[in-house]
Amino acid sequence: MSLLTGSITVDGVRLAHRDRGEGEPVVFLHGTPSYSYEWREVVPHVEAAGFRTVTYDLLGYGLSERPVDRDTSVAGQTELLEHLLDALGIERACIVAHDIGGAVGQRFALARPERVRRLMLIDSVSFDSWPSATWQRIIDENLDDFTSMTQDAFDALLTRQLRMTVADESVMTGEVLRAYLAPHRSALGRVSFFEHQVRHYDSKYTEEVSDRLGQLTMPVRILWGEEDQWQPLHYARRLSDAIPGSELVVVPGAGHFVMEDAPARVVREVMDFLTAPPR
Repeated sequence: MSLLTGSITVDGVRLAHRDRGEGEPVVFLHGTPSYSYEWREVVPHVEAAGFRTVTYDLLGYGLSERPVDRDTSVAGQTELLEHLLDALGIERACIVAHDIGGAVGQRFALARPERVRRLMLIDSVSFDSWPSATWQRIIDENLDDFTSMTQDAFDALLTRQLRMTVADESVMTGEVLRAYLAPHRSALGRVSFFEHQVRHYDSKYTEEVSDRLGQLTMPVRILWGEEDQWQPLHYARRLSDAIPGSELVVVPGAGHFVMEDAPARVVREVMDFLTAPPR
């Protein structure tokens, strides 16, 4: 299922995106190794509830442009988010952000708090939580010579990682697994994966703002899969402690891709957060 409906040129680069609805804007930021596909069971429900939803593939991910000369790190993606909001005429939005998208959300909310009405962080990277041990090993072993990797070897590597994202491995099989592998089913896709995603797995992007998280004053909800193997639950508690007034919600029986293990629960939590009275 393709969630996106078109593309938009922002600051000279093409982003694949979906912009639907007329209500309060809600921007969905996906994680890695992923793209907007991960929101397919969530976004339509938020749209149906009367919100304007904006979903897009980060630069270098999914169907968005894969440039050779642009910064696709968390810092670069944060700057691009502001350009996207400007291009869409959105002054202020709610942000729902997962994994590495959560780092973008944290940085944007701190840099431009007047533009963030609410912030929801879902199994987000934070502090020194990333890269995980298995990703660090992949970086150490493959980042310098990934161009020689065959498609079969790449698929096997990424499949092993993707199956760690869910509490129930049977979820990450068949059509769903093929969809997550799809953006990388070419030599360009494999190169882009390492250059635009893995090369930027660096906790400096969250560590350099971690001592400022206490400055966030907008409503913040932290949603976490209890069985997350990449971002252990203690990081969720640390985030909650660092952000005054934030609310932590833990989803049992769910892993890092909580929207795959428990999509209906994610929809309920997102809707509850978006419609809660402002504090």
